[in-house]
Amino acid sequence: MRVEYVPTICPYCATGCGIYLVVKDGRIAGVEPWKEHPVNEGKNCPKGRSAHEFLYGKERLEKPLIREGSGFREASWDEALELIAERLKGAEPEEVGFLSSCKLTNEDLYVMQKFARCVVKTNNIDTPSRFCHSTTVPALISTVGTGVMETSTMSLEEADCFIIAGSNIKENYPLIARRIMRARERGAKVIVIDPRRTITARDLADIHLQINPATDVALINGMMKVILEEGLEDREFIERRTVGFEELRKYLSELDMGEIERITGVSRELIREAAVTYARAERGCILYNAGICQHVEGIGNIRALADLAMLTGNFGKPGTGVNPLRGHINGEGSGDMGVVNVFYPGFVRVGEDAARKFGELWGVEGLPTEPGLTYMDMIEKCRILYIQGTNPMVSAPNTNDVRKKLEEKELVVVQDIFMTETARLADVVLPAAAWGEKTGTVTEVDRRVQLMRKAVEPPGEAKPDWKIVCELAAKMGMGEKFNFGSAEEVFEEIRRVVPAYAGISYKRLEKAGGIQWPCPSEDHPGTDTMFADGKFRTPDGLGHFFVVEYKGPAEPVDEEYPFALLTGRVMFHYHTGTMTRRTPRLDAEMPSAWVEINVEDAKALGINDGEVVAVKSRRGEIRVPARVTGNIKRGVVFIPWHFSETPANALTGPIAEPPSRMPEFKYSAVKIEKVEVRG
Repeated sequence: MRVEYVPTICPYCATGCGIYLVVKDGRIAGVEPWKEHPVNEGKNCPKGRSAHEFLYGKERLEKPLIREGSGFREASWDEALELIAERLKGAEPEEVGFLSSCKLTNEDLYVMQKFARCVVKTNNIDTPSRFCHSTTVPALISTVGTGVMETSTMSLEEADCFIIAGSNIKENYPLIARRIMRARERGAKVIVIDPRRTITARDLADIHLQINPATDVALINGMMKVILEEGLEDREFIERRTVGFEELRKYLSELDMGEIERITGVSRELIREAAVTYARAERGCILYNAGICQHVEGIGNIRALADLAMLTGNFGKPGTGVNPLRGHINGEGSGDMGVVNVFYPGFVRVGEDAARKFGELWGVEGLPTEPGLTYMDMIEKCRILYIQGTNPMVSAPNTNDVRKKLEEKELVVVQDIFMTETARLADVVLPAAAWGEKTGTVTEVDRRVQLMRKAVEPPGEAKPDWKIVCELAAKMGMGEKFNFGSAEEVFEEIRRVVPAYAGISYKRLEKAGGIQWPCPSEDHPGTDTMFADGKFRTPDGLGHFFVVEYKGPAEPVDEEYPFALLTGRVMFHYHTGTMTRRTPRLDAEMPSAWVEINVEDAKALGINDGEVVAVKSRRGEIRVPARVTGNIKRGVVFIPWHFSETPANALTGPIAEPPSRMPEFKYSAVKIEKVEVRG
């Protein structure tokens, strides 16, 4: 028996942990630790330790499928691609939408956005990052000039105070939490902002600010007010590197701490303790994720965090900054590659200049100049959807309405590795190669570009995503613009098109740990810390303070719907469960959803732990067992959203206005009813 150990990167969250795939006779038989890898040093979470198992799950797609009646029939690649090509040729650009996935490689993503723009001539392209960091990008670009993690995961150990806002980091990013634990052992303080007493709050927090949901802006404003009253602001940093401070100072001086205490549900004494602890730190690090982002007012939440960091001078040094955490392995790369309706690759904003620039680079005329539709707007308005690796029937808000919209489409193409909930509604299904079955790069949470290596052949006739799209381009008469022979050839074009990637090559990525962009040349080591040169990436090089007023949730609780629903992730599952729920050991750990409800609320409703309850919103209803606990505030409930049979997102609703179009995943008004069991 021939055994081979193939080094690669875990396919789940964006931490970027290294693992070895153990290949026996052409099949991945297991995972071994990659001890030399600097990100995780041989440690892996439960998902990483069983990363390969989903590859051999049921319903792997092996041949193209075309809908026939109420079912599907197998088809050849030629027939399936010809059908798609003919329908695309007959459609206007604004009628076609492309939904891609942050699980895919940079090469897959780059080719898909190039196809949308060069062949179909549309900027209607988006990913599930719309549901994660569409608030981060406009917020941080307007304040500091770029919407990325500003330090590295390794440099987190250099911080001496952390604010962890809206992230259950110990459960969702265990290997990043390990860095924080090391810093804490050396004396660093940890402040956690979360309505739930999560394992992160219980195990890591020196101070837990257990706020009322959707009151983050009020809390952060209160902290900044305290810092100014105590004279703990970094005046030299403010004067030298920022603008807009006086307007913020005046606004904060007029706030009432009693009102902030009432809004947030956190005592003014605890707010003061947290503010002073952070302000006195030499290196303060803010880490945040969905609990901050996934709000209609998410842009304001993140601008307030940037204000807090600028007020205290916490930029430009290792272990500082305002750092968004990414849930998908390639959430950062999807933006870098331009799989966004308002950006070409390299975050070049859509417009006439961008279209001219990329038209010259690609040798194609007539590239689109107007911003495209966002994820949910495409589902609403486009008559043809090409869905690549994403599963809106579980991940999108108000999934009952999403089903209705997909069923009304003229053509839905799904390109994926399994027959997902979305694929079952498609007209054409294309089988794609999965992680471990193709080579490509991914860009992790801290801008770290790493190489994932092919270990085995894909099943049946499945092909890498980038290759499928190249073959479709050829069917539409554009094959010469997509004449890539390998993933590395695609990456070489990426290097020419995206300046931040110019110095990164497959050869350099053979070294464990990858390279952090920006990396402008092959002799450049990569960039550990952003803004270390004393300038932000704004047009004037300065950080911009914003006055952010507290506005409250878009759909407040009321007498009919008295509970605030939060949704989120758990350690054993990943997003829509397409991979983890087909991993036996992970699904056995958590085979179904539940609703977390406060002890006193459960008592008032006559609900016992484990009893099935109906959770209802204005959009839908699901039935799940109750998990009665003291770790969540009264009036608040929590449901994990990985489970398609009890879809938490059937309940979620309001969506922000442009530019973010972020759904309010972290606050939906619901009611809880005990389900009568009939004998």
